[in-house]
Order: sequence, then C-alpha cells, then structure tokens
Amino acid sequence: MTILVTGASGTVGRQVVEQLIARGAGVRALTRDPAKATFPEGVEVVRGDLTDPESLVPALEGVTGLHLITFGGEAFAPLQNGPRIVELAAKAGVRRVTVLHGGGPTPLEEAVRAGEPAWTVLMPVEFMSNALEWAEGIRTAGVVREPFTGRLSAMVHEADIGAVAAVALTEDGHGGRTYVITGPEVLTLRDKVDALAAATGRDIELVELSEEQARQRWQAAGLPQDTIDFLLLVYGNTPPEGRTVTRAVEEVTGRPARTFIDWAAANADAFRS
Repeated sequence: MTILVTGASGTVGRQVVEQLIARGAGVRALTRDPAKATFPEGVEVVRGDLTDPESLVPALEGVTGLHLITFGGEAFAPLQNGPRIVELAAKAGVRRVTVLHGGGPTPLEEAVRAGEPAWTVLMPVEFMSNALEWAEGIRTAGVVREPFTGRLSAMVHEADIGAVAAVALTEDGHGGRTYVITGPEVLTLRDKVDALAAATGRDIELVELSEEQARQRWQAAGLPQDTIDFLLLVYGNTPPEGRTVTRAVEEVTGRPARTFIDWAAANADAFRS
C-alpha cells in the first residue's frame, strides 16, 4: 500500500506523512523541489507540481491512496485543473482520496466529489499551530495582543487532522464522508494564553486590540485587504462550526482528540526566551 501525499511539506501534510508511517503505510511525498525537502526516513520523495497535472503521472504509479490540497503554485491560488488530476488518479488505480477543505468551494474539491475514487473531505477548524504567531511577542515581551479576546474556538491539533486522513486513506468505510475536525474543547484566548503560560512557566499578559488597531497591525505586516476583512469577520463572529466540538477524531481514529494543553507542552520551547 503506497499513499501519495501532496502538500507534504505543509503544516497538515507533514502530519499526514507521519501518521501514515505510524500506521505502517508506504508514503510518497510530492514536492516541487525534492532537493530542499526533508522527511522521515523511509519516505519516498518525488517531484511534481499540482499546477501541472501531467507531472503527477510518474508519482501516481502504483499508488492506492492520494491526499490532496486544493491550491498550488507560488501564489497558492485555488487549483483549476481538478478534473484532470482526479482523472489521472483514477487511471493510475487510486482507490481512496482525501482532500483538505480550502475554506470554501473549490474546483478541485468539486472534482474529487464527482470522481471515481472513494473520497473523504477533511474540514478542520482553527489549527492549534496558529498560536505560533504569538511566539515572538511572548518570547520578547511576555504578551499576546489580539482583537476579540472573548472569541471561542474548538481548535484542532494538526496531528489529529493527519490521523483522520491516515485512517481514511488506509481503511474502507470513509468514502463519501465529510469530517468537520475539531479539538475536544471550546477555548477562549484567555484559555490558550493560560495554557501557554503553564507550559512555559512564565506569566503572559493578554492585551485586547480594537478592530482598528488589529487592522493597522495586519496592514503593516503586509496582509492583503481581503485577508484582513476575512480575519475581522471570523474573529468577530466565529461561525458555529468553528466553535462547536465534534467527535470526528474519536469516531475515526478510536482515541480522543489531543488538547491544546498537549500542544502547548510539546511546543513550549518556541515561546521561551
């Protein structure tokens, strides 16, 4: 059993690779530049580019499962060639496909849902690794500055996203399913900061920014206006699926979802001076 993982060097892709290895599957990691790629021992690294479907033909040879992302290229634009990618996968004998939801309708996800191989859509909420954005402020000043400090999140450990993908790619029974993947609890920013403080053994101050202060900070960081508007929308009015716990991780993997306390303990060094 060989599984091809696209986006293998990304936050979720690396976890899909590691979780597949843990299940004893053969893993083939797709990258545009194999010379720069670093993966665990035993992972076969192959060259390919999702924006050029024909480059996937050698990578798909002998593959039974395929993990897909919905964007590609230097600008990470939504892929428009989904039907061809799915056609090549089916022709190569791929039987199972997982696709990481891109935050909204995308041509590739639509093609996967309409394609021949059994598909599973992974729809995770906020990643716990997003907390790494606070690392510099915590290291240098012991402070987190954010708008909407009362906002709620059922944030998910990226390893749990990988674990759900790994099961869906190696076992039957998950075809035609869409899994909203969350952590085991709903957290406020205060909860997250407290967990990081406990993990690092230091006091961390939480400072609430106004919407205008947040907008100015993100503009100074070079974020596009549409991204800034999106962040203000989801932080100010988080949709129900982003703040509602599901049991997808436990139902698919057979074990409880990892907590943010777990994540904070494992990543504490990133927040220490």
